Amino acid sequence: QPELVESGGGLVQPGGSLGLSCAASGIYLEYYDFGWFRQAPGKEREGLSCVSKDGRTYVADSVKGRSTISLDRPTNRLYLIINNLKPEDSGVYYCAAETWTVDTLCAPDEYDDWGQGTQVTVSS
Repeated sequence: QPELVESGGGLVQPGGSLGLSCAASGIYLEYYDFGWFRQAPGKEREGLSCVSKDGRTYVADSVKGRSTISLDRPTNRLYLIINNLKPEDSGVYYCAAETWTVDTLCAPDEYDDWGQGTQVTVSS
């Protein structure tokens, strides 16, 4: 049974940086499509940054130019860094993995395996 566990959330000041980690067990992320997602209060979950096992990538406009997704294969951990944080970056951040996304790489409904999420609040 795949398990994904996010960590690294918390309270961050506007303009600061955020580093999230996702530890995977039961699967090897390098053989999956994977990504980071965010759900803000009162909004639908959105895909932020995703990578497919065949090299496709997606980055949402909301974080384009200030985010970095990376996979550490030896530890099977997925990371997300977002710089220049804004209050609208607040929300619950999730990592997710899927054996094969059919239509849209970073659409949340393409993914079956999810972490429990970690809360990020950007506020002064």
